[in-house]
Parts: sequence; structure tokens; C-alpha cells
Amino acid sequence: MTELSETAITGVDTHAHLFHRSLPLVSGRRYTLDYDATEAAYLAHLAAAGLSHGVLVQPSFLGTDNSHMLDVTRRHPGKIHGIAAVEPGISEVELDRMAAVGCVGIRLNLIGLPLEDYRSEPWAGLFRRLAERDWVVEIHRRAGDLPQIVPQLLEYGLRVAIDHYGRPDPGLGADDPGFLGLLELARTGRVWVKVSAPYRSSDSREMTLRMSAMLREAFGPGRLLWGSDWPHTQYEAVATYAVEYAALKERIPDPAERFQVLAETPAKLYGFV
Repeated sequence: MTELSETAITGVDTHAHLFHRSLPLVSGRRYTLDYDATEAAYLAHLAAAGLSHGVLVQPSFLGTDNSHMLDVTRRHPGKIHGIAAVEPGISEVELDRMAAVGCVGIRLNLIGLPLEDYRSEPWAGLFRRLAERDWVVEIHRRAGDLPQIVPQLLEYGLRVAIDHYGRPDPGLGADDPGFLGLLELARTGRVWVKVSAPYRSSDSREMTLRMSAMLREAFGPGRLLWGSDWPHTQYEAVATYAVEYAALKERIPDPAERFQVLAETPAKLYGFV
């Protein structure tokens, strides 16, 4: 069980990464860091934006060694929660240990990986156990494959969060059939989408606003989340924390809806209330 926050929830950044150059990196990684993204810097960004809470997501280049992230969540109970990367055969003891220090879900970073049958073992056993814990499962995958992947996870009763607008094809954006399929998944009531890191799919402001409007219509503020994607790995030259936070006013223009996306929806999904 994670500790409940005693701090008023002014906003939750649901997607950030922390790391430093001395950490061991996995082989075959897509990215090699050459700078540090520190706990102190992240907390300063939250404070500058007026946000009270955050969710750290295990970066792919650190593999399933979640120790650095969980050290941070341990130091900030009820304020910072974590989304881990795990092997499907992870033990109950290890899941309990992670839960005790603020882990509330796992991420499947599937970019560049072959798809698997998530109805078969050992994945089936993992997902059944995660459903019993009511943990979130986050998916990072190109939009075209989401209609195939997400229904398999929903069969377990899981809550599923989709990263970064669903990662539509940059050449198609809102017209990507996978993105349109993601909109259809709103009907399940078990899928959330992060309006985060649009630069990973498009450099068009107009397309980002179009996709944001379509997601608002399909999911409503009760199923949308905001994340900074700090420190914007591989896109450091085009994104900053302040700019991404300010852009939310365009993407979610109604103040009441924006507060729900920033505070109320993530607080419930990630266990801050």
C-alpha cells in the first residue's frame, strides 16, 4: 500500500524520468544518456509549475533495474509514485517490496520490439497478479498496434494508460488508423491516454491540437492525463518543461477540464487519493 498524500493536489505530472550517467545501462538500448536528470531538478520543475505530485516512469535504457527510481519514491511517500519495468516472472515478494515504496504500476515499452501473445504465460500470470493489485499498465507503442495489444490486457480487468497520444505515425497524425482505433477504446472505460510528448509523433502544432480535441471528445477529462516527458530524451533541443506545461492550456482550453486532467483524474488513477 502506498501512503496517502496529506498535501493538496494542485496537479500531477504523470510522466517523467530520472537518471544519472553512473547508472548501468542495458545493451541494445536506443538511447545513451550524456547528462543527469536529477531528483532535485525534477522537484524544482514541479514547484515552478505549481504542481504538487509526480509519477516517475522507468526509462528503457535502465532496463528492469528500478532501484534508482524507487529510491526517489521512497524519499517522497505520497508525493512521487513510480511506474516500473519488470520481467513477467517477477516474484510476489518483489512486487510487494516495490508497492511498499510507492510503485503503482508497470510500463511495457514496446517500441522496436516484436509483439507477444499477452494471453499466454508468463504474461498471463503477471497480468492476473497486477489486476489483483489494481496496478496500472502503461503502454508505449506505435498507434497501429494498440488495437491489437490493449484488448488483450483489458481481458484481465486491468487499467491501461497509453503514452504520448498513442504514438501515431508522424505522417498521418490524427488520420492514423491506429489512433482512430485508440479513440474507439474509450468506450471500455478502462483506458487512459497521456496528452504528452506530441513531438515524438509530429512537429505540427495544428495536428497536436486536432488530436487533443479528438481525445477530449472521445475520452473526456476523466480519462486524460498530462505528463511533461521531462527531460525529453532525444528531443531536448525542441522541448522544455515550462513550454510543455504551458502548452496544456491550448490542448485542454477549458479551465475546469484542465484541472481535472492535471489533478483529479491522475490522483485517482495513480493512488494519490
